[in-house]
Amino acid sequence: MEKADASATLHITPYYNKPTQEGLFQHFRAIAESSPISIILYNVPGRTGVNMLPETVARLAGIKNIVGIKEASGSLEQVSQVIKLCPKNFVVLSGEDAQNLEIFKLGGKGAISVTANVAPKECARVWENFKKGKGSEADEAQKKLMPLHKVMFVESNPIPVKAALAMMGLIREEYRLPLVPPSSESREKIRQVLSEFKIL
Repeated sequence: MEKADASATLHITPYYNKPTQEGLFQHFRAIAESSPISIILYNVPGRTGVNMLPETVARLAGIKNIVGIKEASGSLEQVSQVIKLCPKNFVVLSGEDAQNLEIFKLGGKGAISVTANVAPKECARVWENFKKGKGSEADEAQKKLMPLHKVMFVESNPIPVKAALAMMGLIREEYRLPLVPPSSESREKIRQVLSEFKIL
């Protein structure tokens, strides 16, 4: 990745074996010590079965090249604690599109978004309005995106976003097992929301 000129790599918490908080700390510390580039942590307990607690994130934030976290616990309280416990230059990014604006308000510095793959300008508008202090415009932009955020998870990610991008003519619709194409009902929901957004 360094040779490819990547500025950072994203590292998810290990799944299946459900490590302790100390195990998570040692795991990410070992990665950081062997990496010549910056590390962004990724916490998504709904998919991995383990939640990296704010105190563990704060310990890891003390390691020079661990520079941020994609936080997708779904808990705004947890996000708030991460921001409170970590240094000011530690970057907290939203990993939950439906919570993007709320996380920005807590001190988040951006998002790693699913929805932005199909509506990048609209997603960027939420951040841009928020940064300019245009609270009502940011609220309205986020509210408008909620049906799109919701339908992007009508089945397991990344099934809906791949289907959407294929409908838009941007990619071929391909899945690797165990992911399969969306059901006809889900596909229709995706198509309907895309049409409402005038994306199709």
